[in-house]
Amino acid sequence: MNPRDLRWLLVVLLSLGLAFLLTGVPLPEAINPWRPAWVPLTLFYWCIALPERVGVLAAWFVGVLLDVMHGSLLGQHALGLAFIAFIAIRYHQRIRVFPPVQQAMLVGLLVFLYEAWMLVIYNTMGSRLYSLMFLFGALTSAALWPWLFVVLRDLRRKATA
Repeated sequence: MNPRDLRWLLVVLLSLGLAFLLTGVPLPEAINPWRPAWVPLTLFYWCIALPERVGVLAAWFVGVLLDVMHGSLLGQHALGLAFIAFIAIRYHQRIRVFPPVQQAMLVGLLVFLYEAWMLVIYNTMGSRLYSLMFLFGALTSAALWPWLFVVLRDLRRKATA
């Protein structure tokens, strides 16, 4: 493995690690439903930026780690993140040329579908009962997408230069 390959791998792992840390930060109950979906956002970026290196299988493993972190049904987050990765990789060339507002709307829709899947599983299994306010995180995720995109793009460019 050459040093360039090691650098992009390190940047991807560190950014996903930071996303996990941000996901685990406790928030007050009043603003917790507005928590951005940090891991899906970060994973979505890497799937459109490096689709040949970060794919559905990587998303599945990240999802399993997220399942373990949340203590949820094993495979629940993994399936949701694999869906997001599949859409991102399938349409990455189109998504890259979208203006930031359209990208944010697509990201918001995908995060909404991901969080709706989590809501259905949580409420069906009875492990946790959430209201529909749980879906508000899609709005903050969409709002944060343009800034996260710029930050991760700059990190990727510096790592591969």
